Amino acid sequence: MPPSKLQGPIPGDPFLVGIADPSAAGYVREEWFLSGTASSYALRGERGEDGRWEAARDARAPFLTRIVVLRPEDPARFDGTTLVEWMNVSGGIDAAPDCFFLRRHLMRSGSAWVGVSAQKAGIDGGGLVPGMPLKQANAARYGSLVHPGDAFAFDVYTQVGRALRTPGSGPLGPLRARRLVAIGESQSASFLVTYVNAVDPIERCYDAFLIHGRPGSAAGLDGTFIRSANVGGDLAKRTALATDGFRIREDVRVPVLTFQSETDVVTLGGGRARQSDSERVRLWELAGAAHFDTYGLVATHVDREGIAVEELARHLAPTANVAGMAAASLVNSGPQQHYVLNAALGALVRWLRDGTPAPEAPRLASPDASPTTLVRDDFGIVRGGIRTPWVDAPTAVLSGDPPGGDGFLFLFGRTVPFADDALAALYPGGPDEHLARFDAATEAALRAGFLLDADAAEIRALARHGRQPSGWTV
Repeated sequence: MPPSKLQGPIPGDPFLVGIADPSAAGYVREEWFLSGTASSYALRGERGEDGRWEAARDARAPFLTRIVVLRPEDPARFDGTTLVEWMNVSGGIDAAPDCFFLRRHLMRSGSAWVGVSAQKAGIDGGGLVPGMPLKQANAARYGSLVHPGDAFAFDVYTQVGRALRTPGSGPLGPLRARRLVAIGESQSASFLVTYVNAVDPIERCYDAFLIHGRPGSAAGLDGTFIRSANVGGDLAKRTALATDGFRIREDVRVPVLTFQSETDVVTLGGGRARQSDSERVRLWELAGAAHFDTYGLVATHVDREGIAVEELARHLAPTANVAGMAAASLVNSGPQQHYVLNAALGALVRWLRDGTPAPEAPRLASPDASPTTLVRDDFGIVRGGIRTPWVDAPTAVLSGDPPGGDGFLFLFGRTVPFADDALAALYPGGPDEHLARFDAATEAALRAGFLLDADAAEIRALARHGRQPSGWTV
């Protein structure tokens, strides 16, 4: 096929909710269009649970999509890593949840980020729920975009990766991408599972994959995400019906790290896709985490290097009101997901840079006969999994259990603050004992490689600020 063509940077501001002007951090934000001819893929043989799928290129169709780029303005700051996010369209809009979680870490590290409008719903609409696709958000800017359908999304994503490999011009400017890390959350993660198992053996484009918050199922090569019937009129909950459990193929070509919350293991059925770690495969399951949380919904929009702990804590305070929705109880306000995700990306980059594999992690505790059920202690805190101070020195029960409410609220988990008598029983020495145990749990997570030294001071400061769930009082 002829090579794809780049156009840009496109004048004006790109439409991408929550990704503000990064110039104060020394970063450039640009939007580019990419056009070309994309292939779909056809499965050869069975789609087995072991992920060893065989596919071949099939039909061809023209496309014109957009990408958004964040890169260091000073080439000397660039660390050689470019994170390429398959943007999420579950809300009927192009969204970049992993940029929300990782943006601050990316910028302090000197990495670049590229968001890819890989799926049709983000451009034309017609996804799980009505939203604000690009052509509706700004018809003058995006009216020329063309997407032939999600069967072609895999190759669109590949062609973006190949375009980023060209040094000296284009979206990365003078930067040379030495490492391309593919990443996506939720629906995007489902597509990346299929990409790893069926497309990567053919295209061999990306250097590593960070698959974040995947369901047990995987997208079809025809672009189908959810095949289940509607649930009580709520389209957002259909994915909970998925009964499949497709693993990552053990003979994968490059490192793959799958990062799962409690919600992903239970509600989204990810427990059915559990597998043992192997030469290039890691599975991290994080105790006390939800699919999305107060950090990703609220705090990320103010978080920045050097932020005052008082401001960060204020935006992490437990709430039932997020993203214009009201839950029946407090959603998960634990900040651990973005801190541990920082460590996951750091581990993948180190794996690529010097060959040191990412740490192996214990699984969340489940009964043998029920991989989508979790075992909890007397307080309700899950056993097993990656441990952090928020679950090993707790002042609240953080979980992936649905908080109650409509739409996507079922993905946001719960926070249940401890009553005073429970705190007194757990910490007879009062706040000083809690801080000592919190610090010890922080050190344990640092030693295990599940937290970064760069985040340790802020983590300890949050515990001393006195706000749930890090500190002693609300």
